[in-house]
Amino acid sequence: MNTSEDAPDSAERWLEVVRAKVGAIRFGSVQITVHEGRVTQVEAIEKTRIDPERAEARVARKS
Repeated sequence: MNTSEDAPDSAERWLEVVRAKVGAIRFGSVQITVHEGRVTQVEAIEKTRIDPERAEARVARKS
């Protein structure tokens, strides 16, 4: 099984990808997929938060 100790360059690469993904989103999640002890995919899901009170006020102003 490969670990980050076996391949420090590889670990540094995926850690940098994770840092970049986390730094690029305000709300959401970052998911790391591992196969046979190795990181194979890093996925970011960003969410947009909407304040219901502010959204209602905008709709009321347009009416």
